[in-house]
Amino acid sequence: MAKDAPPRWDRRMQQRLARGEAAALGELFDRFAALVHSQAHRMLDDEDAADQVTREVFGDVWENPDAYDPRHGSMRSWVARLTHRRSVQRLRGTHGGTEGPDADARAEELDHRVLKATAAARADYIVASMPAPLRAALELAYVQRRDYRQAAADLGVTGDEARRRLRLGLQLLATANTLPSADSAPPGYGPTP
Repeated sequence: MAKDAPPRWDRRMQQRLARGEAAALGELFDRFAALVHSQAHRMLDDEDAADQVTREVFGDVWENPDAYDPRHGSMRSWVARLTHRRSVQRLRGTHGGTEGPDADARAEELDHRVLKATAAARADYIVASMPAPLRAALELAYVQRRDYRQAAADLGVTGDEARRRLRLGLQLLATANTLPSADSAPPGYGPTP
């Protein structure tokens, strides 16, 4: 299989959705609903709005399965891009227009909120997609509050190996705060359409 070819599951899922298989939408929902909802909730900080975005994203997928272009990344990336786009649209819609005396302040606050939420969503994606040994080391150190020696013992590795895993994991997470260029999507989300 070519390196740029989408995973077999993605191709089959797109074909099934294009044929109108409701079971395919259910399978896709089971696989990605948590990703969509958590990303929308992180961006919007509103449970009802995140629920609505989740419904809208899966509605878009159902109505437009041919909009998925495997050359731009995995189906997961496509769904994440749709979620990001819908969430930003909702943020812009709920924060008023760009007219009036406070328009510049509102626009600046909205841009800051979108950038912060985008970085958080990228961090979530990075953690979810990093190799399991790195993720396990980070979880032990930052969730369970273990030092590198305790993490090494829990992981069954040397202290040097535990420090290496933590360093690599943190280096990957640090990329979540880098600002993407205007014409690119966050890492892990593929190029923007």
